[in-house]
Amino acid sequence: MMKKNIFKITLAALALLLALQPAGAQSKQLNRTATKETKAPATGAINWMTLDEVQAAMKKQPRKVWVDVYTDWCGWCKVMDKKTFSNPEVIKYLNEHFYMVKVDAEQKTDIRFLGKMYAYQPERRVNAFAIELLQGQLSYPSGVFMEENFQTPQVVPGYLDVPQFEMVIKYLGEGAYKTTSFQDWQQNFKGTWQ
Repeated sequence: MMKKNIFKITLAALALLLALQPAGAQSKQLNRTATKETKAPATGAINWMTLDEVQAAMKKQPRKVWVDVYTDWCGWCKVMDKKTFSNPEVIKYLNEHFYMVKVDAEQKTDIRFLGKMYAYQPERRVNAFAIELLQGQLSYPSGVFMEENFQTPQVVPGYLDVPQFEMVIKYLGEGAYKTTSFQDWQQNFKGTWQ
């Protein structure tokens, strides 16, 4: 129980620290290059999987999961696709260490996850899965980290450029969150991704 509380406090501190950092101009409208339905990665692309594919893969080989929650109208989501998720070092690390999923928060078709169905809620213009996954804090883009077998989902809200993303994803991917506070990790972290 104490480990879970430390983990939640650490990720809350991480979210606050990242939210306070400037992200740049938001006015550029960019084309979204990745889709939740991508089956096989192009050379040098992230292996985006559907929720069904990830659930099947998890049964064969458990792995950490990163869910990119976006909307079609979200400018920062498009920037993250174009700048962060297209970086070769980001792509290589994610494909080696994570199952990657894209979820359109406003998806109108039902979503099935872990035996539960989630429907679109027209009055809120959002799918109930996004509400549950983001713990009611609808902010885009948001990343959701889950340990193997979809345990302890933690939300990392906001746009992350490549150096910020490297710090966060390595903290989570290498399991440092289990023994080190994010503040200590951040102070000692020496990033290499550009």
